Amino acid sequence: MKKYITVLLILISFTAVAQVNVHTDMRTPTWNLIGLKYDKQVKPLVWQAVFPPALKAIHNKVIELPGFIIPIKVGNSFSEFMFSIVPVASCPYCGTGDIPSMIEVKTLKPINWTEEPITLRGKFIINDSGDSRSTFFLLDAVKQ
Repeated sequence: MKKYITVLLILISFTAVAQVNVHTDMRTPTWNLIGLKYDKQVKPLVWQAVFPPALKAIHNKVIELPGFIIPIKVGNSFSEFMFSIVPVASCPYCGTGDIPSMIEVKTLKPINWTEEPITLRGKFIINDSGDSRSTFFLLDAVKQ
């Protein structure tokens, strides 16, 4: 996770401006479902992710999501990246409110970097194993 944050901060330093333009709202019913995940404390200092039934219903299903590429490696073309409803210039870790939901994406073919929103279609996977990987994955994704 530290390497994701480091790469993100480096990218933001290249794209930072005094005022970020307002971005297109990428919220869709599917993004709203993904946002239903929450964490509950199961014992002192131990938290567990909770996935409501409506969210579990899209596990292992092919879904379509609009959003922005959040690179996790340096480059101009990516087969693996994070995907968010806010652009990298908005810094999903900064500002007020919660950190927006993000999904780790693995594509069938590399996708060229763009600051513009894109739409992806792929198999949505919930990672409820409790390991340190991403909570959500979009596998075999293709740009629409």
